[in-house]
Amino acid sequence: MKDPFHYLKVPRTDPPVVTPGRRVREFAEIHAPFRADDAMLQADRCLACGNPYCEWKCPVHNYIPDWLKLAAQGRIREAAELAHRTNSLPEICGRICPQDRLCEGACTLNDGFGAVTIGAVERYITDTALDAGWRPDLSGIEATGWRVAVVGAGPAGLGCADILVRNGVSATVYDRHPEIGGLLTFGIPEFKLEAAVIRRRRTILEGMGVKFVLNTRIGTDLPFAQLLEQYDAVFLGMGTCRGIQGDFPGAQLAGVELALPYLLSSARRILDLPQDARGYLDMAGQQVVVLGGGDTAMDCNRTAIRQGAKSVTCVYRRDEDNMPGSRRELQHAREEGVDFLWNRQPVAIAGAHRVTGIKLMETQLGEPDAQGRRRPQIIPGSGQVLPADRVIMAFGFLPDPADWFGAAGIDTRANGLVATRGEDGEFPFQTGNPKVFAGGDMVRGSSLVVHAVHEGRTAAQGMLDYLAARQATPLRTAVR
Repeated sequence: MKDPFHYLKVPRTDPPVVTPGRRVREFAEIHAPFRADDAMLQADRCLACGNPYCEWKCPVHNYIPDWLKLAAQGRIREAAELAHRTNSLPEICGRICPQDRLCEGACTLNDGFGAVTIGAVERYITDTALDAGWRPDLSGIEATGWRVAVVGAGPAGLGCADILVRNGVSATVYDRHPEIGGLLTFGIPEFKLEAAVIRRRRTILEGMGVKFVLNTRIGTDLPFAQLLEQYDAVFLGMGTCRGIQGDFPGAQLAGVELALPYLLSSARRILDLPQDARGYLDMAGQQVVVLGGGDTAMDCNRTAIRQGAKSVTCVYRRDEDNMPGSRRELQHAREEGVDFLWNRQPVAIAGAHRVTGIKLMETQLGEPDAQGRRRPQIIPGSGQVLPADRVIMAFGFLPDPADWFGAAGIDTRANGLVATRGEDGEFPFQTGNPKVFAGGDMVRGSSLVVHAVHEGRTAAQGMLDYLAARQATPLRTAVR
């Protein structure tokens, strides 16, 4: 019988972390995996609450207490099977989800005893099972004959394709990049998520029957109308990839970069892929200033450190308590040598043809905005110029609607996000074109990977319901 006071005798423990002095010299994951005994001990701390807050706080509603119990008993394959029932990418979410704001933040033990180490155990379960040869069993699935195209191989598209093939639908995923993953591969640095993890997931999905067509831009290399003709339904999971440009003088100077092109450049270098016309964006030996307080800003900070920047300073217009990024990422950035300037508003970038510094004004927090966050207000006469050789703007991402949306009957909202019937509609995430569904960041706005996975999976169920409802009236217009 389980010791009911186990959680008191065994404190919360996280996996070992590589020392800062070593990790800043390499692009590799900084968290070591749990050993089997440690994972079992931590999983056994779960109280198995009757109404598990962790499960409700998780966007995909993982059966967390159930697979923690299986892990504590060493039944790893069963735990992996259960984890995959609700999540298409558990080994990835276990690495990069902000558990402190989601499942672990809602853990009953988080109130003074130390939350169960849910994320690290999730990673341990999936990695261990996959390394031992476990794979999803689709041997009993009957083919429906339906064919669906998925545009975008990011987390929403992968989640959608996973559910489709598990229900006998042929899924073909198109993406403009040479590797799958979207921002998982080209936006999240390898010190958080190594590309080998995503390549393994590609192998698994291909083994399940998912087909990938990469290096293909829909609307350029392949007309969207052709997808509508050849497939029974189409899912759009194209994300939000247009960076927000600073609205102040000097933003167009040489040496000023947007976060995503910078991170893409670093990823291409690591993956040995060709660079774009600008070449590799290297911060070695330079004074780098990163503007922003989210996780993307932390990725830029820590990438510049690894490139050998002379100094890296992160500037955010609110205080530390009101930054949107993960506290874990903030801690890692500090350990690696990043300096932080809080309550500073950039108002201009100095330089004639190339950046030489950035003018900042001190701020104080005023009344809350529509989202409940206190607005930063500039303090008159508080200006300073911070020297800089390079400035990276990490203000977030905006939607970038394709020029073929209108002709395809895909409506967008005033902010550019794709309009759908939502999660609670008759066919969840259906767009104005009945054959087209959409989910993830291009519908919700820039958000967490786990939200995109959830919406891709939910949209897939919506497509299954839609196709089943119209089974008597075939939609196919092309020769199969």
